[in-house]
Amino acid sequence: MNLAKVLGRVVSTQKESSLDGLKLLMLGAAGPDGQLTGSVVVAVDAVGAGAGEYVLYASGSSARQTVVTNNKPVDSVIMAIVDSWDIDGEERYRKGAEG
Repeated sequence: MNLAKVLGRVVSTQKESSLDGLKLLMLGAAGPDGQLTGSVVVAVDAVGAGAGEYVLYASGSSARQTVVTNNKPVDSVIMAIVDSWDIDGEERYRKGAEG
């Protein structure tokens, strides 16, 4: 699993028919401090994530193992919305508490 922040939506009207109806989101990979690393990926949203939220996503063959993406040609899927995280007992992020 990888940590990322949802940057926005990706819209594609022409695509493989098995992808019809799937929401595509652009993700910015994030480090343990929540800062973006510069890496960007497009992922299928399996959990209803929105812009600005931190999420966990899987890539590779694992991305095809959710109910939403089963046997579909996807390489990345969002499978969790992050509520909080801590490092060595110090809270680094809590949803809704940011700036």
